[in-house]
Order: sequence, then structure tokens, then C-alpha cells
Amino acid sequence: MEQALPWAEPAWLWSLVSPYYNDSHRKLQAYARLYFDQNIIPHMLEWEERGDCPDAVKLSYLKSGLGLIDIPKEYRPVGFDTIAGIPLDELDIFHRMILSDEASRVEGGVTIALSRGANLIGLPPIVNYGTEAQKKRWIPGLFTGETNFCLGITEPSGGSDVGNLKTTARKTPDGAHYVVNGTKKWITGSLWASHMTTAVRTGGPGFGGISLLVIPLSLPGVSVQKISNSGQNAGGASWVRLDNVKVPADHLIGNENAGFMYVMKNFNSERFIMSVGCNRKARTCLSAALAYAHERETFGVPLINHQVIRHKIVNLAREVEAHWARLEQIAYHIKTCGWQSKDIAGPIAMAKISGGRILELAAREAQQVMGGVAYQRGGPGGGGRVEQINRDLRMMVVGGGSEEILGDLAFKEETKTAIAKVKANAKL
Repeated sequence: MEQALPWAEPAWLWSLVSPYYNDSHRKLQAYARLYFDQNIIPHMLEWEERGDCPDAVKLSYLKSGLGLIDIPKEYRPVGFDTIAGIPLDELDIFHRMILSDEASRVEGGVTIALSRGANLIGLPPIVNYGTEAQKKRWIPGLFTGETNFCLGITEPSGGSDVGNLKTTARKTPDGAHYVVNGTKKWITGSLWASHMTTAVRTGGPGFGGISLLVIPLSLPGVSVQKISNSGQNAGGASWVRLDNVKVPADHLIGNENAGFMYVMKNFNSERFIMSVGCNRKARTCLSAALAYAHERETFGVPLINHQVIRHKIVNLAREVEAHWARLEQIAYHIKTCGWQSKDIAGPIAMAKISGGRILELAAREAQQVMGGVAYQRGGPGGGGRVEQINRDLRMMVVGGGSEEILGDLAFKEETKTAIAKVKANAKL
């Protein structure tokens, strides 16, 4: 019999009625849960240590459709017109939220290896700002595994300070190509990706000189070298060095020198998805610690019988549940007003900060409750998962922008929203 643990799942799935979800959401959740539980989670720590997963598993994941939920139906081949039997027209941001939550039950960087890249963040600029010719050129290959994307923003000199990036792209005299020089760092999924959606400097200094260019990583002058990081070994984060790489001019996304805004809009989606991931991983730590506290005995009684342990668990549960409710509120706003809504960047930034802090607390408290088994690689009783989450922690907290950068962004964006609201009310 499955152990009855409160807070193991979001309230909509476990305990409370919600207006946000219907039968199709439950269907997708059940489909994703079964797929990951049967095919991925039993092997994830082994694959994370290896830094990759078998090709047959990558093919299985591709066929499941779970990694390609964001692609519009007009670019999908026959056989990929539904996900879990759900028509694409019925999918909304809450389906996306569910899938992100379920995929975040897979620890380490394994979902990146499964996807053969970081399509989740590298593909949206093409879908949102690319030409029809570009979409028809690159998107179909995603369904065969021939094409996969990563996102090249961060450089050795900085990540969040996009306006000061150094990589240059200079047009050839005939205007047919860009010659790209520079170095990108910590580029998730670049070990397997065929293309990198790359922020480059095509103009002068500052925000106004940045463009987005899709660079085939097979071109002469491109070299990819894996970086050995503390965690997410199967995420393939690497150096990508670009030495006089000659890229066709028709690989430019959108308008020249307009790339900064494309990058910023892309960050909204990335940060929201990472916030969902932080919430699930905090929930995993909470559940592992609670299960262990029921089984472990100290001083002749189960650990959970000690009030101080119950307080740790409840404090974590309060934070995790409140954060999920905030994410649902943001998701509903996006569903109603769209990703391009001017007032969404601030709330998403704050949700990302909160998610990171909650995950830091959860990872610490789980190790406090579980002791050595959560410090041991592959530790029993969920300890191995908690240990892996602790190694991945900094990536989850800093990835998508540090809390210092995001806090400042949130302050500025929320102030602008407040001023606009006051002006609008004054006209009434």
C-alpha cells in the first residue's frame, strides 16, 4: 500500500477543488507520470552520473510527445497532432505547468539529455519571431531528432547582463553571411544540439546592438567543450567557442539589432518554468523527509513523533503550497493576457526568487531530517534524490537570472505597472 503523505502533490491533484483544471489536465498528468515512472526515474541517477542516457530512451521520449508540447500544430507531422490523446487546440498554460511539474521529478540534467538539447529555451524565439521559411526549415527536424536547439546567451564575462555581451557578428561585404566570433559559456544541451539560438552583437554597445542568430553547430569554427559542474552532469552545459564562423544571413531571427527584447520575452517563459521546477524539487525534498521521518526511529519512537521535526515539515509545506498557488495565479493571468503582457515580468521574477529560496530551505531541511542517507550518492529511502537536488541547487537558483538581478527587475517592473494603473484610474 502506498504511504499516505500530505503535500506530496499539488493541491489540485491531491486534496482541493480548483477552477484551473479539467479532465484533460488530469489525463496529461497521468500520462506523464506513468511515462516518467516506468521509463526514466528508475534509471535517472545512473544516467546523471554517466552524463547521458541511451539513444533508445531518447527516441522513446521523442515519440512520447512530452518534450515537444510548445510546437504549433501547423508544423507537426502526422502522428504528432495530439499529446496523450489530447488535441493541441485544447492545451493551455496549465497543461504546460503540469508537464513541467512532472518532468521536474526527474533529477539532474537527464531531461536535457533526453531532449538532445535545450529546445525548451532555444526553440521559442524561432516559433515566436522566426519567418515561415525558418520555421519550415528547422522545426520538422525536431520530430525526427535531426534538429535540436540550445540557447547561447551567457558568456564568460556575464549572464544576466545581456546588454554587455561580447560575441560579435559582422556582415560580409556581399551581405550574404555573418562572421561570428566569441565564446558562450554554460550552454545547456549544447553537447547534443544541432543549432544554437545565439545572442550576438551586430551593432553598437548596449541593448540596441544585439541580434539573435541561429548558428548550426556543425559549421567550421565551432567547438563545444563540456564543463564539469557540481550538478546536472547530464545537462551537457558546455563552452561553445566561435572562431570566424560564417553563418548565412537568413539565419537572423526577427530584425537586426532587435534581439534584446526577444531575449527578455524568452526569459519570462524560462523563469516561469524554472519556478515550477523549484517548487516540485522542494516538494520532493519535503516528501522524502516526511517518509523517512515516519520510518526512522530515534529514542524508541518514530522521528515524526518529535514536535521539532513536525514543525520543520509543516513550515516547508506552507511555503511550497503558497508558492504553487502564486504560480497558478500567474498562469491564469498569462492564459488570459498572454506571454507578451507588459505586467507579467515582475511577478514571474518574484516567483523565481521565491522558488529558489524555498528549494534552498527544502534541500537543507531534508538533509537535516534524513542525515547521512541524504548526503550519500544513491542513498536509500529517497536519500539519493535529495543528495542530487543539493548538487543541482545552485543551477536551479541562479539559472535564468540571480535573485539579485531578478529582485531589481521585479522592483522596476512592478513600479511601472503601479504607475500605469494609477494613470489609468485617473482617467476614469
